[in-house]
Amino acid sequence: MNEVTTSIEIAAPPDEVWAIIMDVERNHEWVTIHRRLGEHTGGRARVGYEMEQTLCLRGVSFDVHWRLDECEPPRRAVWKGRGPARSTALIVNELHALDGGTRFDYRNEFHAPFGPLGAIAGRALVGGLPRREADSSLRRLKSLVENGR
Repeated sequence: MNEVTTSIEIAAPPDEVWAIIMDVERNHEWVTIHRRLGEHTGGRARVGYEMEQTLCLRGVSFDVHWRLDECEPPRRAVWKGRGPARSTALIVNELHALDGGTRFDYRNEFHAPFGPLGAIAGRALVGGLPRREADSSLRRLKSLVENGR
């Protein structure tokens, strides 16, 4: 398993941050590895919401099918994903109110196929890239939210 955790403080209340991160049609505005939104449930994100997303790491595009398993607006969302070759992923977004602003805690777990051998190969291929991309995405989100106010 590969895991990335990071956080950022955003000068906006949690409901404003939530509105952007839970609008899957806005992923292209802040998620750096997002390439395309495919079929999705539509409407407001809620437990059971599903979407197809094309992502890209190190020049390789791949599709992930996401399902929203937990949704507690505007505090917590848990997405479970299935990717190529039986890989799985988990994204946990948690928002905490801070003096009129928000701390956004992000966690991503990626489980490569083929057990320990797949995990070793995955770390060798992507190295620290997922953490850099997560940090870059959160910086883009911060700019998007704060400059849109």
